[in-house]
Amino acid sequence: MGPFTLVPVTEFDSRPAVDTVSQAAATPDTVQPWKELGLKEDEYARIREILGRRPTDAELAMYSVMWSEHCSYKSSKVHLAYFGETTTDAMREKMLAGIGENAGVVDIGDGWAVTFKVESHNHPSYVEPYQGAATGVGGIVRDIMAMGARPIAVGDPLRFGPADAPDTARVLPGVVAGVGGYGNSLGLPNVGGEVVFDPSYAGNPLVNALCVGAMRTEDLHLAFASGAGNKIILFGARTGLDGIGGVSVLASETFGESTGRKKLPSVQVGDPFTEKVLIECCLELFHAGLVVGIQDLGGAGLSCATSELAAAGDGGMHIDLDRVPLRAAGMTPAEILSSESQERMCAVVTPENVDAFLAVCAKWDTIATVIGEVTEGERLVIDFHGETVVDVPPRTVAHHGPVYRRPLERGAHQDELARNTPDTLPRPEAPSELRAEILRMAASPNLCSRAWVTDQYDRYVRGNTAAAQPADAGVVRVDEETGRGIAVATDCNARFAALDPYAGAQIALAEAYRNVATSGAVPLAVTNCLNFGSPEDPHVMWQFAQAVRGLADGCAQLGIPVTGGNVSFYNQTGTTAILPTPVVGVLGVIDDVAARIPSGFRNAGDVVVLLGRTHEELGGGEWAHVVHGHLGGTPPTVDLEAERRLAELLAAQSPTGTHDLSDGGLAQALVEASLVGGQGARVTLPGHDPFVALFSESTARVLVTVAPDAADGFLAAAAAAGVPAERLGEVGGSVLEIANVGELPLDELRTAWEGTLPALFDA
Repeated sequence: MGPFTLVPVTEFDSRPAVDTVSQAAATPDTVQPWKELGLKEDEYARIREILGRRPTDAELAMYSVMWSEHCSYKSSKVHLAYFGETTTDAMREKMLAGIGENAGVVDIGDGWAVTFKVESHNHPSYVEPYQGAATGVGGIVRDIMAMGARPIAVGDPLRFGPADAPDTARVLPGVVAGVGGYGNSLGLPNVGGEVVFDPSYAGNPLVNALCVGAMRTEDLHLAFASGAGNKIILFGARTGLDGIGGVSVLASETFGESTGRKKLPSVQVGDPFTEKVLIECCLELFHAGLVVGIQDLGGAGLSCATSELAAAGDGGMHIDLDRVPLRAAGMTPAEILSSESQERMCAVVTPENVDAFLAVCAKWDTIATVIGEVTEGERLVIDFHGETVVDVPPRTVAHHGPVYRRPLERGAHQDELARNTPDTLPRPEAPSELRAEILRMAASPNLCSRAWVTDQYDRYVRGNTAAAQPADAGVVRVDEETGRGIAVATDCNARFAALDPYAGAQIALAEAYRNVATSGAVPLAVTNCLNFGSPEDPHVMWQFAQAVRGLADGCAQLGIPVTGGNVSFYNQTGTTAILPTPVVGVLGVIDDVAARIPSGFRNAGDVVVLLGRTHEELGGGEWAHVVHGHLGGTPPTVDLEAERRLAELLAAQSPTGTHDLSDGGLAQALVEASLVGGQGARVTLPGHDPFVALFSESTARVLVTVAPDAADGFLAAAAAAGVPAERLGEVGGSVLEIANVGELPLDELRTAWEGTLPALFDA
């Protein structure tokens, strides 16, 4: 099947019998496949208690997908509540919409608002890398659309098994092609992300998708069905058999058994060209004032859209499934409700606006159908062929699922990790050894150039991208008149989180915050994508709880709110979980993107300054990982006040160039600053130990360049701001020259840095 092939209509001999509410009441002992649909025995019993009878097949399908871990957050709710507990009134003032909405929204000034979110599409991307990644992009874009915004940029934090593993050669090219194929076709620039390799992701890659959208503040829309008599309109693509049960894993197999039709995979099939038209259609509908409430159809499909809209409204809802446009013949109610076919939206529209709504959709050649209406009362009622197949309290489907307080346990091996420090690892000492190590690190899969990946993405489409990979943060103009824009970055070092999940989450926050600050933007808000193993493993739940608390406490200290996010559990192969991977996205605002700080060494003669303090901090770092395959010790110390001071200094002083210090330490920062900016440099290392100076991964550090006549003033401003600053040398030439280490010609560095991924994946 090609990237954009539509699923053909599927015929079969006979239509299966429909399980109605009246039949369910009359046949209480009918055996149902609740276990195959991912439900626990007590969960199924609770459904029966709620309904006062057994559920119909359609109701069972709805509850199974909506009570899945993906949709209900049943194992994480008790911990995620801590974000609300630590959010102050001052932090809330920045938010127009927060946790619980399709995406967070923040006010960036001048009447503009920005919405952003990260979602996971991990498991589908392993099964079908292209479509899994493509539909991950499509889904997060629709979350942004549902807030009333125009999507303006995407990003892709990605993680794979070992770079040289055969299965990585299968998965990575397909994922990258899917991200690029969908985003490029939508005309959205891909401005940032990550590509990380680690053995723990073998068999369970992480494909996280970020989208940012912009709107005028008055255009904000929310997901609710209000006003009895208002119509429910389904618009966009037809509903098919692809993606059935995607969020509850086994649903597609169960629903396909009695039909005789060929089963389709639970991975959705995306069509970005339909979504592009849907974006423009939605924006015209919003601007015309034709929408009361709106919800995208992603995970759990119509089950989610109808139950969540009704649950958030002031009444009930009636839906007629016969009106749903289908692209497969003879679909059952359970299949229609559970299908995760892409490029679909559901809107609430007042009766007098229905004709105008349908006219706009017709203009954009978008299928739109009135499938129901808001009703009095508190029931979600769904009919099929004149019979009622669903009659439920919508909040019990959407919001009153099970809540688990799963056991937490700090595993004994956590102490073993801490004791296994990198202190005894053999270190390079001679200048030639240090030089060789710098080159080896620059060519390693986690530090080498990502150009093989990012060159497959259109980073500058629409003309508003001011910075993208390999810059530390993506920068996009929002207001073309004033130049006001945003900067966004995502980060996570999962090895740090494995050593200490509380500190690891804060390091991820600190790095994303710092990357945004290096562009000259002021960090404003946070989103997250929390990727972990099985919540049924007490140690995994301990990791998760610690990471949530670390992130929440860190955001409270920095004064920036978590506006929303995503939890992805069961990321493991057999009993082996991935490294805990709390990906953190930070968004900042910049008054004029033309005044952004560029990345790297760009102007010959500029003075090179290192901001921040370096300590001997190698635990979980890239040097120990690359050279020795080592993981142990403690991660670098987090100093969020130092990060705040650093960000404020960069925003106030606007150096001529920047590059943050993170993975690979100062050595990698010097390499990348030289290659990205196109200029060499002559520098002297700080401190007395060249090895520690080069490879420590201490936090709250940034490499900057300043004009020679501004250097003294900059150093004085840094001192006044409480930011340690040390002059290292000056920019210029075609060689990176490090005192007491040697010369590294840029051509040699570029060959090492740029050659790795093409050598691995071009074949």
